Amino acid sequence: MGVSILAIIYIIAAVTFIMGLKMMSNPASARKGNMIAGVGMVAAILGTIFLYRNPDGGLLQNHIWIFAAIAVGTLIGVMAAKKVKMTAMPEMVSLFNGLGGASATLISVIEFNHLADMGFPVDASSAGTLGIIFAGVILGNITFSGSIVAWGKLSGKFKDFAFKGQHIINLLLLGASIALAVFIISDLQADTTTMLFYVVFMLSLVYGIFFVLPIGGADMPVVISLLNSLSGLSAACGGFLYDNKVVFTGGILVGAAGTILTVLMCKAMNRSLVNVLIGSFGGGGKSTSTGEQGQHKEISLNDAAVVMSYANKVLIVPGYGLAVAQAQHACHELEKLLEAKGVQVKYAIHPVAGRMPGHMNVLLAEADVSYDKLLEMEQANEEFPTTDVVLILGANDVVNPAAKTDPGSPIYGMPILDVELAKNVIVNKRSMKPGYAGIENGLFFRPKTSMLFGDAKKALQDLCGEIKSL
Repeated sequence: MGVSILAIIYIIAAVTFIMGLKMMSNPASARKGNMIAGVGMVAAILGTIFLYRNPDGGLLQNHIWIFAAIAVGTLIGVMAAKKVKMTAMPEMVSLFNGLGGASATLISVIEFNHLADMGFPVDASSAGTLGIIFAGVILGNITFSGSIVAWGKLSGKFKDFAFKGQHIINLLLLGASIALAVFIISDLQADTTTMLFYVVFMLSLVYGIFFVLPIGGADMPVVISLLNSLSGLSAACGGFLYDNKVVFTGGILVGAAGTILTVLMCKAMNRSLVNVLIGSFGGGGKSTSTGEQGQHKEISLNDAAVVMSYANKVLIVPGYGLAVAQAQHACHELEKLLEAKGVQVKYAIHPVAGRMPGHMNVLLAEADVSYDKLLEMEQANEEFPTTDVVLILGANDVVNPAAKTDPGSPIYGMPILDVELAKNVIVNKRSMKPGYAGIENGLFFRPKTSMLFGDAKKALQDLCGEIKSL
């Protein structure tokens, strides 16, 4: 009876995962979807602890240790989630991906040692189990070490690192890991299999590091998405090993969703997924532009307030600078003031604005900005020609014309927001320093562009004050 009840719980949990994922596609229902999926996961965990039976028919033991571990993990997770700043959310996502990969790796290591204790029985079942174990180790280690490096790069602790021939080395490391795993499965030798297993373990761990190290910072959102996909696939391997349908379903959902998102983001940046896999994504390019860009011009708060107040349409382009300044609420206040004056206000969102997928959407949703006002890149580019003022808040690379005009630029070929088509462009930045990709932005020197220097939050608050006084 216990097994049938557990099967029903697993089916319900799998349905909640699918429902939650569907609801997360819309900011209005995303929070509820997250809660529904969470309830399904809690039910699956409790059902497994109390109803799952071992092959010998016995129930799980060590409940005190299990619940103690859950309590510790829950406490750490809740505290970390409450304290993390929105600007540090990408780092936290990277750590979560990494921990998911590490968990999958540990499961595979434990199951490998279990097979080793049995003397590696030579049969089709053991060969299949070993294949899943190696898949879990390779995917889990790449996710873990790659995510830790991504966390370090996003937090400024690691810098881009590349050497001549690194792409070839990366391919050799990955190829050697897979080839050695296949060799071990096809020719089990009790005296060498364990040693070779840990060679595969180390090779995949090193590959994860080398895979992420050379990747440019501006391309990190795609890497986070890919690592998220790998964490799901590595978790699915654990579901295979334990014949646990809910773990397998959850892993496949995460893996599939992450893969689709990765492909969409690669398309948005005009990059090849193959280049992501060999570790050349976004790294190393230098602009071929030479000579003086020209002189930039500044705009006063009063002039900016006048231009925006008497405009018919204003498009706001949020970027990482908005997140750093925690200026989303001040931005929403500006939107409401302009709309009270009859100005149409919308937001232009680039797919890779910020440091992770959907970063700007989450940021603006936190300030209760209506989702209907968020335009995707294609929609925004259709509206720029009829826009009176574009206000760029801390965005840089996603509006850089070098993506269209400079073949030597590391962002060349990346679709951008065509802000230069608007009548006026106002750029809020702290200084003229380059963006995350580390390259100059020629937009800042164009005749239509005016610079509004300062912290985004203070600049917006002061701009709101000027608009109120008009």
